[in-house]
Amino acid sequence: MKQAFEKKKYAPIGVFDSGVGGLTVAREIMRQLPQERIIYFGDTARVPYGSKSKETIIRYSRQIIHFLENKGVKAIVVACNTASAFALEEIRPEMKMPVIGVVKPGAKVAAATTKNGKIGVIGTEGTIGSQIYTEMIHRHNPDTVVMGKACPLFVPLVEEGWLKDSVTIEVAKRYLASFQESDIDTLILGCTHYPLLRSTIREIMGEGVNLVNPAYETAWGLKRLLEQHQIANDGKSEVNSAMYQFFVSDAAEKFKNFANSILPCEIKEARLIHIEE
Repeated sequence: MKQAFEKKKYAPIGVFDSGVGGLTVAREIMRQLPQERIIYFGDTARVPYGSKSKETIIRYSRQIIHFLENKGVKAIVVACNTASAFALEEIRPEMKMPVIGVVKPGAKVAAATTKNGKIGVIGTEGTIGSQIYTEMIHRHNPDTVVMGKACPLFVPLVEEGWLKDSVTIEVAKRYLASFQESDIDTLILGCTHYPLLRSTIREIMGEGVNLVNPAYETAWGLKRLLEQHQIANDGKSEVNSAMYQFFVSDAAEKFKNFANSILPCEIKEARLIHIEE
């Protein structure tokens, strides 16, 4: 029994997203939990999730979780705000392992750090429409005013690698104009793609607005979750398989190139799988 428990500690973390956005979460896990192994799945064939129905997102999430479970992961990070908003609570009771999404950690930090009680949230149409951030923030601070703005063009712009392009800057200015006219002091980057546009958003919003990166907060939340379940990797066992494995449903080479542009280590391969099979 003890041997099986020890083996579980050294199992990898499963991380999934609709595409490359969840790599910002994987990056934070690599930085903050360097002893943990990761199996990442990017659903690049079906990105974006933000415009799809709740039923479709739940179905996609179940397929991916089944894939990760078969890979022997010990915990799962839903590194997608839309899937966290629409699917997480639905599928949590079905799971036999710890699971964490990206919404709750970011909402908690935003509620705790706002000084004037006015918080902005940017995300996909699905995330903003679900009102999940408003609900989570109000659990911690019911008097907070929460303003949401869907920014659907950010995802394809990030996926295209146009992080500093003039088109991206112009789109960001248009999306963020309504927040500039308000007096929010906190802005949640409510899509895992958006931290890659952080410098552009910072330039537009100014230093007076605190930008909350749920990817960073999720990595800390994962650390606490693993410790709570006593399955944190202590680094005492030699790992026979790769520290980091990446799987995608399409465009493997493009994904690998993008991953290598933002991750702290070199990714030699992203394996293509047909998730619906």
